[in-house]
Amino acid sequence: MREITASGQTVDEAVQSALEQLNTTKDHVEIDIIDEGKKGLLGVFGSKRAVVKVTIKKNQVEQAEVFLKEVINNMNITVDVTTTVEGNDVTYNLTGDKIAMLIGKRGQTLNALQYLVQLAINKGEGQFYNVTIDAEGYRERRRDTLYSLAEKMADKAMRLDKKVALEPMPAYERKIIHSALQGNDNISTYSDGVEPHRHIVIKP
Repeated sequence: MREITASGQTVDEAVQSALEQLNTTKDHVEIDIIDEGKKGLLGVFGSKRAVVKVTIKKNQVEQAEVFLKEVINNMNITVDVTTTVEGNDVTYNLTGDKIAMLIGKRGQTLNALQYLVQLAINKGEGQFYNVTIDAEGYRERRRDTLYSLAEKMADKAMRLDKKVALEPMPAYERKIIHSALQGNDNISTYSDGVEPHRHIVIKP
């Protein structure tokens, strides 16, 4: 049950009745007052009950999870999805047998899924969410790889005393490289090129 019409002596009473029937709280619903009612003479004669329509708000996080499962299901892959929400950051962690297919080369398939779910969760009105899709710890392993790559390429730039360009990466991976090298006073980093070929340049 996602929507209910309820009545009461007052609007508050009608809303409370609806909330109890829906087994939810006021912050999870939208309230539409159909009739404010009236007390009538001595609170009895000619009185009219208040009527409200109460609708449970759509849960963006749950809907995006359903969307993610449908997309993966259409790829003929079965996964379990664990969802974690911290503030406006949502992480969907995938586990299953064919997980390598979902990660793809250098995480490209995982990044594409993440992009789609980011669009799906933020369509329409509601809270804005940042989405991360992980698969059996891949993101952490990739972060470690990027840190190593950043240090190796910074050393190369200093050794050759010239600019070094890295391979194209999505924005959040470029951010990891920037943060990995921000404490190194011997080099500077900047992004160059146009998406999807935007890449980092490390300069002595």
